[in-house]
Amino acid sequence: MTVEPVESVELVGGEVLWRMTVEHSPVGTTLVAPDGRLLSANRALCEMLGHTEEQIRALTFQQITHPDDLAADLALVAATLAGERSSYRLRKRYLHADGHVVHGDLSVALIRGADGTPLHFVSQILDVTEAVQYAERLAATSDELERQHRYLQAVLDSVDVGVAVHETGGYVVTNRRHQDFIELAHPEGADGRAGRPGDLFSPSGRRLEAHELPSNRAEAGEEFDDLIIEVGADPATRRALAVSSRAIHTPEGDHLGAVLAYNDVTDLVRALAAKDHFVAAVSHELRTPLTSVLGNLELLRDLDDVPAHVHDRLDVMERNAIRLRELVADLLTVAQLTDGRVRLARSEVDVGVLVVEAADAVRPAAVAAGLDLSVDVPASPVLADVDGPRLRQVVDNLLGNAVKYTEPGGSVAVRLDASPDGLELTVADTGIGVDPDEVGRLFSRFFRGADAASRHIPGAGLGLSIVRSIVDAHGGRVSVTGRPGEGSTFRVELPLG
Repeated sequence: MTVEPVESVELVGGEVLWRMTVEHSPVGTTLVAPDGRLLSANRALCEMLGHTEEQIRALTFQQITHPDDLAADLALVAATLAGERSSYRLRKRYLHADGHVVHGDLSVALIRGADGTPLHFVSQILDVTEAVQYAERLAATSDELERQHRYLQAVLDSVDVGVAVHETGGYVVTNRRHQDFIELAHPEGADGRAGRPGDLFSPSGRRLEAHELPSNRAEAGEEFDDLIIEVGADPATRRALAVSSRAIHTPEGDHLGAVLAYNDVTDLVRALAAKDHFVAAVSHELRTPLTSVLGNLELLRDLDDVPAHVHDRLDVMERNAIRLRELVADLLTVAQLTDGRVRLARSEVDVGVLVVEAADAVRPAAVAAGLDLSVDVPASPVLADVDGPRLRQVVDNLLGNAVKYTEPGGSVAVRLDASPDGLELTVADTGIGVDPDEVGRLFSRFFRGADAASRHIPGAGLGLSIVRSIVDAHGGRVSVTGRPGEGSTFRVELPLG
């Protein structure tokens, strides 16, 4: 048996290893003659180009190269053969057997003989078609997003409402109108950051603190509608804005940011202020003659020689004059509460006694209407630091409405509960109820429900507005529940202090 030299065995083993490595490599590999003939092809290259190895060996690299990329490749081949470089790398396109394009990342090295003669090129081709197509799709998507962004910006800039979409600490999208408001609030420049204090004020003229700014409230996840703020340093040129916010969440519910809309309502606010001023002025003018009318009616009724039928007419006149006086009083109260002229005169009040007295005052009307009126208050004193007369207005209005809107045979129940957290006053009735669609407007000035209007129940739609204003001034809250035909329950929650 002939024993091969160790060097020969190692050489043969190395060649086998190299061939196995090339054959099973995921990178297409071929040996290319200096004239361009393809001398070999591994499995990866055959799969990449859709040819068998025999078919590839019958081709030149010029034939499998995309015509538009051939010149660049030939120039590099020439430079390599001329000894100007020993290798090169090139992104180029190849032609698949079925005609479609294959994108490749080509690495080429020239192998020379001992005398420097070029023997062949070793070419390795990585298929980057998917990466190129992904990059093209990404670029197309980016172009489409940019196009949509331009359309969106054009739409936003065409509306007269300020719009801002922002993430934590800064705006993502704003429109022209919002920028106008920003420049008014920050004449020195706002550098694109949300939540910076500026010339922003409450309707009463108080400068807003950082936590009160709409952008900071929205950033915290709060949603609100028609929050009124004023913007601008000069009171004479300030603009009133109604701000609404909607939160943006991920599908998992995580908070991403918010969309804020700023609507300039300066003209509306001024018109409402003028209307309130007019109503207050007219109410003041009506109060004096009404007092005179009621006084003279009382004198006429006290005369001994007034016929019975005239007394009846005087009673009608007095009832309507009293009703008009109550309406004037309500208008004045609303005007005072609206412009902030009312200051609560707080003192320690037994709210339980106040509720009982209010119920006693309305009881004759309840009895006349055929209603059952029940009162439930704690046996011990319920002391709280409140404005007694104003709180009495709240209870009077709620009880008066309950009696007015409940049909004969029904019931009205008033209940007062006290806890360390505060007071809860509940007025429940079995009356006409409330429409859920109207609950949001029920406490608005001059609003009357459709059912109340259709039944011709008297009222100006001011009582509940007064209730909410007084409760708000005390730092409390008022709410209502109910359904049409099933009665309603008004709940007032007040802090003790």
